[in-house]
Amino acid sequence: MSQPRSRGRAVLRHLAAPALALAVVATLPAATRPAPAPAADPWAALAPVSVSYAKPTGGEVKGNFLSYNDFHGAIDPPAGSGAVVNGTPAGGVEYLATWLKKLRAEAKAEGRVTTTVGAGDLVGATPLVSAAFHDEPTIELMDQIGLEISSVGNHEFDEGVDELIRLNKGGCHPVDGCQDGDGFKGAKFTYLAANTISKKTKLPILPPVDVKFVGGVPVGFVGVTLEGTPGIVNPAGITGVTFKDEVETANKWGGLLKLFGVKAMVLLVHEGGAQSPPPSTPGVSDCANFSGPIVDIVKGLRPEFGLVVSGHTHRFYSCSLPNSSGQPSVVTSAGNNGQLITDVDYSLNRRTGRFTGISARNVIVENGVRNADGTWQQTSPGVYARNPDLVDAGAKALADKYRTAVAPIANKVVGRISADIVRDALPNGESPLGDVIADAQLAYTKSNGAQIALMNPGGVRASMSYGASAGGEAPGEVTYGEAFAVQPFNNLVVTQTFTGAQLKNVLEQQFVGFKGQTTQRILQVSAGLTYSYDSTAPVGSRVSALALNGTPIDPAASYQVTTNDFLANGGDGFTELTGGTGRTTAPGFDVDALVAYVGAGDPVAPGPANRITRLG
Repeated sequence: MSQPRSRGRAVLRHLAAPALALAVVATLPAATRPAPAPAADPWAALAPVSVSYAKPTGGEVKGNFLSYNDFHGAIDPPAGSGAVVNGTPAGGVEYLATWLKKLRAEAKAEGRVTTTVGAGDLVGATPLVSAAFHDEPTIELMDQIGLEISSVGNHEFDEGVDELIRLNKGGCHPVDGCQDGDGFKGAKFTYLAANTISKKTKLPILPPVDVKFVGGVPVGFVGVTLEGTPGIVNPAGITGVTFKDEVETANKWGGLLKLFGVKAMVLLVHEGGAQSPPPSTPGVSDCANFSGPIVDIVKGLRPEFGLVVSGHTHRFYSCSLPNSSGQPSVVTSAGNNGQLITDVDYSLNRRTGRFTGISARNVIVENGVRNADGTWQQTSPGVYARNPDLVDAGAKALADKYRTAVAPIANKVVGRISADIVRDALPNGESPLGDVIADAQLAYTKSNGAQIALMNPGGVRASMSYGASAGGEAPGEVTYGEAFAVQPFNNLVVTQTFTGAQLKNVLEQQFVGFKGQTTQRILQVSAGLTYSYDSTAPVGSRVSALALNGTPIDPAASYQVTTNDFLANGGDGFTELTGGTGRTTAPGFDVDALVAYVGAGDPVAPGPANRITRLG
């Protein structure tokens, strides 16, 4: 009996390699999304979530997963309002490494084997310390801190498919080379991309599955990004691939894994959900009033997917949600920026190979120093003291290599602000920082005739903090690194000609249902442009009172409109912006427009966020 089992294990090990797995799956028909089975009230908040399954006779194997998602190259601890998680200062890669080691040691003491996994967006939209080196520092640090498997996310495609393949396989950047002088070997961990399909080969661009053995029992992993990735990344970088349905893909590969004897599966999916009040501040391991795309994804999954590690929404939760059989799957997310780790304990039945129990909790990657009264020490208002006892020396040494290399650029003071300028949207969808960025892009292109500037809210990645002083600058001073954290994509700034009728259509496309738009996104607008909207009005007639400097927009007149090239190429579903004519490109990148604006004179004040009027 031992010989067949040995062969089975050997096949499963090879299944994790893309060549054999792809050859097998190419012969399988596409799976369909199963109809969801009814389930009674799956939304109860659990802290931590714990699910038990039927336990047939046979010995059990105990294991542990540690997971995180949406790291976004957050090598340094987040600053400003993002520095804390429910009041606790958290994050920074040298602290993440420490907490991972601590949790692995705890699992080992309980006789559990740990596998460390991720759910996408490890890179992309990253601070300068990572982005300046095309995110090679983040990949190297993920290897160092012990990541083993991760799905890709939408931001893995920010620089296109070819760059993702390079980050995975290694090699110097084709334009900038290996800037740190010691080469780049690529990711040691396994990136999974089961639903990212090459148009040329009709196969996934990266491995779709992986298999780990826990006490001799196989555990399968399938990794997918959200099907909607094409609408939220620059279309120019993904022309050679398509993105398939998450559920159909997961079930297809789950069926293949089951064919090879894998009965316990984990889905790593870059899509998620969110808790909602009450309570006003949900716990990091709760599932309060939960909703989001991940709910329907889980409803369609094979029951073998006992654990779903999710992401994308940057929210924290641990839930029990019904899968296609009506049985519960554990669904988790660890927020973002490496500020939380999801600690999952599970058990497997040796005979059946199935999960017999799964429990999950989120652990805050604490990095601060507590005062005697339970508060946290601050070195200046809003800037938290870091605890040297929680620093992992190895991770810090590697991070410091890149911090030192980029410091002369990152810490250069480029301008001033008069107060915190936040990216948080008001009820009308406008934000003070969105106004400032739109104004900056308008000022940057006025010499080219620009009259209006529009900015996508998803491109505003961080608020600007008056009091933050990570680079040693005085309060109110803005460093290049801080500006880059706000706009880290290196998008080009382009100006095009639109008629007034086209401009109105662009604004109508902010709302679901108009010209294929699937998600409401309120563009940030420059000074002088005003309008009202009613999101309850019929599709195509939601925008009214559109004016420039108080004069109604003339549908037949021409206007010069500035955006970044992500929008101009139809990103975020704004296909109407591809209809402009006479495109011109400003020198430099969008961050250069922001730098020029904050450095032009008096300190920049928060935008008024009153240019858009919401009627309903």
